[in-house]
Amino acid sequence: MKAPAPAFMFATGIENSAPTIQEGRVRVDEMAKCGHYEHWRTDFDLVEEMDIRFLRYGLPLHRTFLGPDHYDWPFADEAFADLRKRDMVPIVDLCHFGVPGWIGNFQNEDFPTLFAAYARAFAEHFPWIQLYTPVNEMYICATFSARYGWWNEQLKSDRAFVTALKYIVKANVLAMQAILDVRADAIFIQSESSEYFHAENPEAIKPAEIMNAERFLSLDLNYGRRVDSEMYEYLMDNGMTREEYHFFLDNNMKHHCIMGNDYYITNEHRVSADGSTRPSGEVFGYDEITWQYYDRYRLPVMHTETNLQQGPNGDEAINWLWKEWANVLRVRNDGIPVMGFTWYSLTDQVDWDTALREENNRVNPLGLYDLDRKIRPVGEAYKQLIKSWREVLPVQSVCLRVPVVVPSEHDEEWAKEKREQARRERGAEPTAPANVDKEGRQS
Repeated sequence: MKAPAPAFMFATGIENSAPTIQEGRVRVDEMAKCGHYEHWRTDFDLVEEMDIRFLRYGLPLHRTFLGPDHYDWPFADEAFADLRKRDMVPIVDLCHFGVPGWIGNFQNEDFPTLFAAYARAFAEHFPWIQLYTPVNEMYICATFSARYGWWNEQLKSDRAFVTALKYIVKANVLAMQAILDVRADAIFIQSESSEYFHAENPEAIKPAEIMNAERFLSLDLNYGRRVDSEMYEYLMDNGMTREEYHFFLDNNMKHHCIMGNDYYITNEHRVSADGSTRPSGEVFGYDEITWQYYDRYRLPVMHTETNLQQGPNGDEAINWLWKEWANVLRVRNDGIPVMGFTWYSLTDQVDWDTALREENNRVNPLGLYDLDRKIRPVGEAYKQLIKSWREVLPVQSVCLRVPVVVPSEHDEEWAKEKREQARRERGAEPTAPANVDKEGRQS
């Protein structure tokens, strides 16, 4: 039996994006493009080779969720049994940018309840799994699907964006509730893009302010936080009802969550006076932007995604890894409870240079390993980073621990007692809005 889960969660992930493009005719299945279906055992071997105990991993939703109360578990049974045998802790990613064809897309009002039923069925089928990301990058999913017109419904309007957002976040909230009904000590690690919009001139200040308010909408709703007044009007003007809004205020499960935030070199933007945007590159960086999100939500943080392409010099990704890790240490040392760090993903990806909008089958050298499963220089660097820092971080702060029960401990008596205690506590949970205390003051 392996040792208990480390206090700090060094992680990687298996890319499982699966949006549709070309008006729903083409499914972009990254697990297929990256060869995971054929090489999943090897991929798990590589995770162990890195000495990583935490893996962001999800099933192909479109292959598993075949209809109401109709699930196809064989691949899941084999893969998750193997993870459990290895005593690896999965952070299960249930929905990553796409839904099954029979659901349609994120404009479907039935999606939240259908997805919650799937989440419950998954938790019942795999009761030993504790960590979840129900819906990955909710803000990005709604933006790319319903504002930019790139994926899924391929719409380009504020009303379509608000519709997608409210159904995506409601699906996430209902899924958390369903999973907690099955496993009361479940922990949810949101993986959400952390964005910032820079005004490039005085005339751009107003559109930049609006975009910097909109970036918080998915997490505001998810955590039951009252949105800013201008965003409230925006939501109401674009199809959200008061009843729908109050659903989010009345179903706050913030205290079961870790705020996972993703940061790439593409996460900061320059805004022009006409509201158009273009990449700015890294200006503030992970440190400053993470403080902005932490100040708003006051939750433990995990850096849940980052990467950079291996460039012509061969050290570009290594330097980015070093920079991101330095940022993580900075925010941790400055007082933010940082629980983990992730290089995403394990292997190279395909067609992310066009945000999965085009079927070019172009390999993007972003992984710890290439698609021949040969380690890249950044893989060697991350392996050494983990070895160097794994034992140091708990010494710095023994309180920064996530109460993870590793698979091999699931049936231990103390773990059963812990789950029973969590079930009792769940029966008395508060549901007040996240930014209002019992006397009505904002917190």
